[in-house]
Amino acid sequence: MKFRKYQKEIIDKAFDVLVKYGFVYLSMQVRTGKTLTAMGTAEKLGVDTMLFVTKKKAISSIQNDYNKFKPDFDITIINYESLHKVEGKFECIVLDESHCMGAYPKPSKRTKLVKDMIQKQNPFVILMSGTPTPESFSQMYHQVYACAHNPFRAYKTFYKFAKVYVNVVLKKIGSMPHNDYTQGKQTILDAMKPYMISYTQKEAGFQAETVEKVLKVKMSNLTYNMVKQLKKNLVIEGKDEVVLADTGVKLMMKLHQLFSGTVKFESGRGQVIDFSKAEFIRTEFADMKVGIFYKFKAEYDALKSVYGDDLTTELDEFDTTDKSIALQIVSGREGISLKKADCLVYYNIDFSALSYWQSRDRMTTKDTVKNDVYWIFSEGGIEDKIYKAVTKKKDYTLKHFEKDLLSL
Repeated sequence: MKFRKYQKEIIDKAFDVLVKYGFVYLSMQVRTGKTLTAMGTAEKLGVDTMLFVTKKKAISSIQNDYNKFKPDFDITIINYESLHKVEGKFECIVLDESHCMGAYPKPSKRTKLVKDMIQKQNPFVILMSGTPTPESFSQMYHQVYACAHNPFRAYKTFYKFAKVYVNVVLKKIGSMPHNDYTQGKQTILDAMKPYMISYTQKEAGFQAETVEKVLKVKMSNLTYNMVKQLKKNLVIEGKDEVVLADTGVKLMMKLHQLFSGTVKFESGRGQVIDFSKAEFIRTEFADMKVGIFYKFKAEYDALKSVYGDDLTTELDEFDTTDKSIALQIVSGREGISLKKADCLVYYNIDFSALSYWQSRDRMTTKDTVKNDVYWIFSEGGIEDKIYKAVTKKKDYTLKHFEKDLLSL
């Protein structure tokens, strides 16, 4: 396997940064080859062992890259949720999709686990993300705080860091005031410049055009009747189950589910009430090998019921057979390639702008000319409203929903 010219240049730069500071942040856009660049950097360092921490769905893809590259070091690949099970000594740790450690003001459980491991082992650390701070510059602090020479090391907690690097705003939730730390300053990225290497798809010569089409599906009368009843009464009582929407957030979630043909009851059990979307996808894309993204678990049940054995959830099986693949949006939006797909099809849409921008790019390669992306929305549903928000790089929130409710 040969590196592209820009990958060789990044490897050289990353090597210098790692030797000087002990960590480097590869801010490389999706499909520009972050994984192989990280492995090439580790090989240049001369390490014998690497721990590669990633998302569960990406493990097989990373293993394939390692097998093709055949570096001189041994590798252990694991997902963040299983990090506590890892044993052994690692000279280099790669933290893939590292923005997932950016929670604030308090560090997440996975971030604490990463910090403990880094402090015990003192390895070289390679952080990687195509979207380092997708929602706020404040997300940078906990991504790098485990690294001994990070630029914010003088601030032992996020709160001390925020006094210098964040415009803290006092907001009220109900009657209770709280500090909003989302307005991180540009100085955060300025401080990270010596440690970050950025590279875009455009710089790499990518020319893929993403063409999006919205297709509308008329849902069953049962779906529209349940939506109407829930909006009016905020509750639907059945023989054994109850659908309750006694808060704005719950009403938003329940309508989002219903418009795609599923519902989650108060008992916690989910159910498919309308197969219209799944049947439409199966018919519309009958002769195609497609990557399907869904949001709610019951939506997969609908797809599986319609597709049967022609549908898989495993990337290896998708790559080596004619089967289509179904992935939950949040778990499938990062770290995997669906380049074998003829197109991407969205059974539903997520409230997150990050999910929109990352997941729709799963087919892109340097040789891709065009990506076809299809959004399957219900007639009269909520999906259109969400789509308008996320395409403008804004999450769909309760405030949006309250404005849109009268038109649903």
